[in-house]
Amino acid sequence: MRTDLEFMARALQLAERGRFTTDPNPRVGCVLIKEGRIIGEGWHERAGQAHAEINALKNAIEDVQGATAYVTLEPCSHHGKTPPCCDALINAGIKRLAVAMTDPNPLVAGRGLERCRAAGMEVICDVLRAEAEKLNRGFISRMTRNRPFIRSKIAMSLDGRTALANGESQWITSPESRADVHRLRAESSAVLTGIGTVLADNPSLNARVDFPVVQPIRVILDTQLQMPLDSQLGKLDGRTLILTCSTDEQKHDALKQANFEIHVLPESNGQLDLHEVMTFLVEQEINTVFVEAGAILNGALLEAGLVDEWLIYMASCVLGDKGRGVFALNELQSMADKKILYWRDVRHIGQDLRLTLSA
Repeated sequence: MRTDLEFMARALQLAERGRFTTDPNPRVGCVLIKEGRIIGEGWHERAGQAHAEINALKNAIEDVQGATAYVTLEPCSHHGKTPPCCDALINAGIKRLAVAMTDPNPLVAGRGLERCRAAGMEVICDVLRAEAEKLNRGFISRMTRNRPFIRSKIAMSLDGRTALANGESQWITSPESRADVHRLRAESSAVLTGIGTVLADNPSLNARVDFPVVQPIRVILDTQLQMPLDSQLGKLDGRTLILTCSTDEQKHDALKQANFEIHVLPESNGQLDLHEVMTFLVEQEINTVFVEAGAILNGALLEAGLVDEWLIYMASCVLGDKGRGVFALNELQSMADKKILYWRDVRHIGQDLRLTLSA
């Protein structure tokens, strides 16, 4: 007989299909089972559209009365853009509910399960919870820590250099690594960089992939408002946010005309306060941030302890000791001051190594 784990694993596979399209909502999958057979499947595809449970009920090939529902996240219990999913399951006659995890939103956590139990439904929790949490770690971070999940990408040479002394950096890594980066951009809510990177590279910061995607919001940290009016970033569809400390209204108006959003945030020691930046991004319902920046911003993020995951693409080339380094930090006075990161994964991407570390 197939087990709860197998059916929940299938629900997680379905949830995975929304990886690139559900922001700011979580990725959720649902499987309906009757007498050991799958009779309905669904997943949440885009914010504002039907949730996974509703799609599974709609896709059912026979009467769902008395069935078991496997859902990767607790069914919602409130009216948002769509009606409560727990009510839909109750009204459909679902008799047993298995969920991978409860809703991390402290305002609603557990209420959907309570309503299902009150309606006489058998409810079990934490089936493949770790897998479900990994799939939605950005949403969980926003709900429980009031900050997005922050991942920073760094491309470097074998000797730890990110560019030549003159700033040239294209391309250190392989085409396969660059394709991997575009996939990671595609699954992120926002791509963030500093004005130094914009002035040096004039990047687009969009996800160039061959599958449907909700393009990430582009976020530029520009303390003094140096953004060129003809930047590539202003020519793209979607939102490009400039976060600044400058209150120069003339610059604000010109950049707004060039398709940028301008937001003034508090400063700390003459620079944008990075903690305030993350709070602002949560207010924009941003779950995950993909940082693509230079040594100054990466050093500041490291010092502030704001990065949850570092992705370092290391190419088998050498740029020499005149090349630019990875982190700009205040000079350390002793080895006791060194910054320690922890290995999480190492794998080949093309001819490069992708190193995954956490703080």
